[in-house]
Amino acid sequence: MTSFGQPSHTGQVRRSSAFATPPRARTGDRWEVPALVARPGGAAERFARSLGHRHPAAVFFAAVLLGLIAMAALSVALGWIVLHVLVGSLGLGGTDNSVNVDLARERTGTLTDLSAIGSAVGGAPVLPILVGLIGIACAVTKHWRLAAFVVFVLVIESATYRITTLFIHRDRPGVHRLENLPVDASFPSGHTAASVAVYSGLVYLIASRLTSSATRAVLWTLAVVLTTFVALSRMYRGMHHPLDVAGGIVVGICAIAVMLFACRAAGVAAEAWKGARQRA
Repeated sequence: MTSFGQPSHTGQVRRSSAFATPPRARTGDRWEVPALVARPGGAAERFARSLGHRHPAAVFFAAVLLGLIAMAALSVALGWIVLHVLVGSLGLGGTDNSVNVDLARERTGTLTDLSAIGSAVGGAPVLPILVGLIGIACAVTKHWRLAAFVVFVLVIESATYRITTLFIHRDRPGVHRLENLPVDASFPSGHTAASVAVYSGLVYLIASRLTSSATRAVLWTLAVVLTTFVALSRMYRGMHHPLDVAGGIVVGICAIAVMLFACRAAGVAAEAWKGARQRA
């Protein structure tokens, strides 16, 4: 079972990256998620061991905090590059803005309604409700690591966006904007980042359990289509440039990587705690 207090079956697995997953666990637990199992000797296991005999929750939050710091630093650095190098020195601001101008020219009542749906799919109220329901279901069944992944992947994405906008002040596209949000908070696209973090994160967890390549392909296609829908909707509404959307994709992917690492490290700590109690 994938919880803080109850470890998952690990076995001997070999992976070469943070996103690699072990073979399907054979515990009989229909909630078992191989993607949250740490590789023996891997970075997550070494991190958990380095903290000593800490509670699994403490290990989890330590990994989340360090991951958030790294994500925020990366996002701010990317924003600085966009603002001062790509737009400033290389003069790509006009090209970046031209996409929004073209989209604004094609606005119709139907497309505007669709863009509102796309924005909702990548933000409130859809994502908070979806994440909340899944988190509650996982908590009720005591699958704490699964609940933590689903909830905190959105939390650290949102926190990274907020921190970035404190340091990076990029004006939104020079077109009529369809939403009343702060003008200088264009980078990165928070809606795009959130859609990547939640939808791709969920698909990644589900796909790690599946043996059908066709089913995995369908799920990933849906995740990509949803994220593209969200990104186009935000640009159509004049809220973000294409470079902001690219930054959001990076933030979303990083949020998934951080949560995988944190949940795997927590699983290692849970195994250590269980072993200590059995020896006591």
